[in-house]
Amino acid sequence: MALSTCQIKGTDITWIDIYDPSEEDLKSVSSKYSLNSYTLKDSLDPDHLPKYEEHNDTHFLIVRLLHDENQKLPTVQSLSSKIAVFFTDRFIITINRCAQPIIQNIMDNMASDAKIKSASGIAMHIVGDALRSFEEPAMKLSAAIDSYESTLFLKKNIPDDMIEDIYYLKNRTGLYKKLLLLSNEVVSSIKAEGEERPAQRDLRDLHTKLVLLYDQIQEDANNLLNIYLSLSARKTNDVMRLLTVFSVFFMPLTFIAGIYGMNFKFMPELESPLGYPAAIIAMLAVSVLIFFWFKRKKWL
Repeated sequence: MALSTCQIKGTDITWIDIYDPSEEDLKSVSSKYSLNSYTLKDSLDPDHLPKYEEHNDTHFLIVRLLHDENQKLPTVQSLSSKIAVFFTDRFIITINRCAQPIIQNIMDNMASDAKIKSASGIAMHIVGDALRSFEEPAMKLSAAIDSYESTLFLKKNIPDDMIEDIYYLKNRTGLYKKLLLLSNEVVSSIKAEGEERPAQRDLRDLHTKLVLLYDQIQEDANNLLNIYLSLSARKTNDVMRLLTVFSVFFMPLTFIAGIYGMNFKFMPELESPLGYPAAIIAMLAVSVLIFFWFKRKKWL
């Protein structure tokens, strides 16, 4: 277990950051600070989703911090890291499976930021930094959607694997959005007083903005998928129309050839010297009639 402590300037509040703890380490911390055993188990679960709970005077929350991974079908654990936070009016304890740079950054900034005067203020900063980790992936997803749209509408040859890429993009966006929606309880449950109230409003505004942003990205991804399928269906229809045109031209010609290909002895045209030219002229005439009929119907 690695442990670091920090004293909030001008207060008696202690911040204890723990990462890579064992169960014995957590039991020791739990007995010292009277932490709930069930919430401690949640803090060790690497796949646990965001949540907020209160036990007696202790507030407990879990947030997930994104780290962008180039995986086609990512999981919650591969896509994000969990930070568990216990806090009261007297202390705040953060538990991570590995060292988190945002924790150290907040500790370093506390010396110069006189606005942080409570454990709930630190918790808000942790949640805010976790939410801000969703901003860069959102920009990347939006840029990817713009690129796919340009390919669909401006290029004649659409890559066959684009639908697979759009599906993976849609899957990733849905996972990000789920984490944000589950974080809503965390964001709305943290209370702030005095000078920290503007930071609380900013936190809620940031969460609302990110949810709306990922809503838009998910909608764009769905529309993009539908457009791709529509264009694919249109290409198939164009091919079928071309084949239909050829079949309509050749059906009457095949019929004429079939009639005169029958081996009946008393067919009058077989002995006529004009039989062959007449059949050819009839075929040409039928082809011309079909062509002008198609043009009139605007099928060509």
